[in-house]
Amino acid sequence: MPAFPPDTVPSMHQPPKRPARPRPKQPAPAAQPRAPVSKGELHPRNRHQGRYDFPALIAGSPELARFVVINPYGKESIDFANPEAVKVFNRALLKQFYGIEHWDIPPGYLCPPIPGRADYIHALADLLAADAGGEVPRGAQVQVLDIGSGANCIYPLLGQREYGWRFLGTEIDATALAAARTIVQANGLERAIGLRQQMAAKHIFHGLLQADERFDLSLCNPPFHSSAEEATQGSQRKWKNLGKLDPRRKLPLLNFGGQSSELWCEGGEIAFIRRMIAESREVAQQVLWFTSLVSKGGNLQQIERALHNSGAVEVRTVSMSQGQKQSRFVAWTFHSAEQRAAWLQRRGAAQG
Repeated sequence: MPAFPPDTVPSMHQPPKRPARPRPKQPAPAAQPRAPVSKGELHPRNRHQGRYDFPALIAGSPELARFVVINPYGKESIDFANPEAVKVFNRALLKQFYGIEHWDIPPGYLCPPIPGRADYIHALADLLAADAGGEVPRGAQVQVLDIGSGANCIYPLLGQREYGWRFLGTEIDATALAAARTIVQANGLERAIGLRQQMAAKHIFHGLLQADERFDLSLCNPPFHSSAEEATQGSQRKWKNLGKLDPRRKLPLLNFGGQSSELWCEGGEIAFIRRMIAESREVAQQVLWFTSLVSKGGNLQQIERALHNSGAVEVRTVSMSQGQKQSRFVAWTFHSAEQRAAWLQRRGAAQG
């Protein structure tokens, strides 16, 4: 599944604007680079508000110290062009904020930006809360299906730690699945996070679920490029815009890595989501809300048309913001408001 490109990494390490203070008249100082304000843009329940506390992160994960640099704004950060730095940084964040003691991924696999991934989880919690009188459902009775968990297993980790939900992560890549299983087992989360391989690479839901399985949510971060060449070109454009395309330096094709199945598929994001919509009809009674991230706002019109044609009872588009990145996800259900209320009531009765 795709990562946010380099210039969309949430800028929590950048300084917020400060109110001006009266000063004596003096010659104007030379212009300094100004960072955009990011505080408050994340979901209110997102743990990653404000600047990162690097001394605290290093205290919990000493290996991070060798990757810390001073950014153009004079603040501590890391070099997001260094895949190893990004991986160690993520490991430190997961340990400090979520109590994840072991997290690692094979070389070349997707290393996700955690604040943005957490925002999706919190927004999904709000989606469920809207059907539950405004109360966010918590606990293992909430069952979530993660389409394409990847080697990083990030959504199940965050969702379980934040809300106690139970997850089934699915994946077509056997290597990614093995890496995710290692993370789950090393953190003692086998009862909370299950993993399953989708054996038919061209399918999403088809042949995946057992007849008696029910899920309150499905989530997905689909591959949004249509080819490997497009993925590479898109990353190079981002580096150039940031002034980082230095011919003397070998930069990674994608700073967050990623295998082909995580980054691109034939027809790109729009084709993948349309296939997901079509297959969701097959399991319409087994999933309360289907959702998927949509990286390109220009695709929304086609996606909404496909959802209308699918017979979905209700469709929602939820906007999110992480630093300079504007993102969104679509949610659809084949259950009426009354049926959703009955679903939640049955779940509550089972929990009691």
